[in-house]
This record gives sequence, C-alpha cells and structure tokens, in this order.
Amino acid sequence: MKPSLHQPLLFFFLATVLPLILTVHSQSDDSDFIRTSCNTTLYPDLCFSSLSSFSSSIHNDPALLARAAISVTLTKTLDLASYLANVTTLQPESNEDGAHHPTAAAVFHDCFDNLKDAVEEMRGSMKQMRELFSTGSLESFRFQMSNVQTWLSAALTDEETCTDGFKDIHDEPRKDDVCARVDDVKKMTSNALALVNRCVDKAIH
Repeated sequence: MKPSLHQPLLFFFLATVLPLILTVHSQSDDSDFIRTSCNTTLYPDLCFSSLSSFSSSIHNDPALLARAAISVTLTKTLDLASYLANVTTLQPESNEDGAHHPTAAAVFHDCFDNLKDAVEEMRGSMKQMRELFSTGSLESFRFQMSNVQTWLSAALTDEETCTDGFKDIHDEPRKDDVCARVDDVKKMTSNALALVNRCVDKAIH
C-alpha cells in the first residue's frame, strides 16, 4: 500500500504548526491571567506593563504573580534609593549666597532612610514568598502571607512618609523629580500588595 501524500503534511503539522498554535494560545492565556489579576489593583495599566514579561513563567499562578510583583518593585526601589543617594550626595544644600538649607537636607536624609527600610521590608516579603510552600498547611500559609502583607504595608507607609516630608520644602529644584519617582514606587508597592491580597483570597475561598 502506497503511503498517502497527506501523511508528510500531517506529520509536518503535528511536529511544527500545532506546537506553535498551542504555545501562542498558552501565552495568550497567561497574558489574560495577568491582565485580569491586574484589574483588581489601583493601577492596572502599570501593573500589566511591569509584569507582562513574566507571562511565560507565572503559569496562571497567583502566588508566582505576587512574587514577581514584589521582585520588580524591589528592583525599582533599589534603583530609586541609589538615584537619591547620588542626586543629593546626602549633603546639606546651599542657595546662591552660600546659606545652608538644613531642612531640605534633613528631608532628603529621611527619605533615603525610609527607602532603605522599604527595601528591607520587601526583601523580607520576597524571602517569605520563596518559602511559601515549604509546609502544606493552610494555617502556615495564612501566617506566612500575613507576614508578607505586613511588610508590604510597612514599605508603603515608609514610601508615603518619604514624600510627606517634602510638603514644606519649596525651593529645592530636585523635589518634583524625587517625589515623582517615589510616587511610581508607591504605585508598584500598592499593586504588589493588592496581588498578595488576591493570592490569599484565592487560596482560602
């Protein structure tokens, strides 16, 4: 019996085209999962743009998505802390007549310290998320996630305290730039906390 001419075409389809279709479909599902999850946050567009590159590694897992959100937020906060240290050099500012502005200098110092605290709290959150499934009990899960929620809430408070200090500073040329950068970090931290809360809700309901 002669082999059918359709057999090579069928083999080609099964070997190349079908896996490609399945991959594209999977990537679409993963992206949809991230978009749906991000819609529960206060800043959904920022959430999706910062996390969409993780779609192939998250696999529709709320815990992995929350961990990715904390990771990108931590990286952003570290970059901001480095930027702030370089811009201010942590030294008192002077005006044109050489007079110091210790209030502005103190605000920059405080902001930098608050960001360092936020970094440590995010690192604690990341460590807890990595250990999340080391035990299988729901009670342990709730305790671990409660720690993450507490640390992220504290980080958000530290970031808000940072910008609050600038409210009475008027003649500092770098104020608006620093506050805008801190505001971006605050939004990302808020999103990360929202995704952690969603992860908890999904697990216990």
